[in-house]
Amino acid sequence: MASDTVDEAVGRSRRPDPVVGAAGGPAGNARLTAWTGAMLLVLLAVEGVTVLDIHGLITWHIVVGIVLIPPVLLKTASTGWRILRYYTGSRPYREAGPPPMPMRVLGPLVVVATLAVLASGTALIVIGPAASRRPLVGTPGPALDAVMIHKATFLVWLGVTAPHVLGRLVPALRLTLPSRAAAVPGGFWRVGAILFTMAAAVVAAGLVLAAVGPWQVLGGR
Repeated sequence: MASDTVDEAVGRSRRPDPVVGAAGGPAGNARLTAWTGAMLLVLLAVEGVTVLDIHGLITWHIVVGIVLIPPVLLKTASTGWRILRYYTGSRPYREAGPPPMPMRVLGPLVVVATLAVLASGTALIVIGPAASRRPLVGTPGPALDAVMIHKATFLVWLGVTAPHVLGRLVPALRLTLPSRAAAVPGGFWRVGAILFTMAAAVVAAGLVLAAVGPWQVLGGR
């Protein structure tokens, strides 16, 4: 099991993704997931930089966090579709097979943790900096507030996402090579999905800018 995970992570082995239909079947799905993952990796790198100076870069932190939501939903949908097709007995997806068991365990945890981070961060924007520091429940130790929940979900997300990225980085990079992607039908629809997701992210960023003001005034504290 561990050897299978390592072999796939470093590119020594790969799952056979059949090319089926106008959308490409499992092969097309894998490429959409890989391209979305590449987009997320860039955005997460930018978001990681803002964490280094959260007070000074609070505007960027909030905006990039909102921009992350559409591609996260797209990647969740593409991987969810693959899981659904596999477990409902679709022959091409059964032939492609599941990822190694450690990745199968990490996948749902990554999805839940990612959605928790984004949901808690969005909640902070909605309620504002003052309410975000208001204790939610009485505790004998430090008071629990919305900011602490967001930080806690981030730490959980980091713990489960780091090994997931390490395990999927090389396979995803191989799938994003133009020479490989061109051989799979459905490229028009995959590009369309990516462009639509990017447009939705830009609109979301524009909408959230009006809510950044209070956080700028208080320096995110």
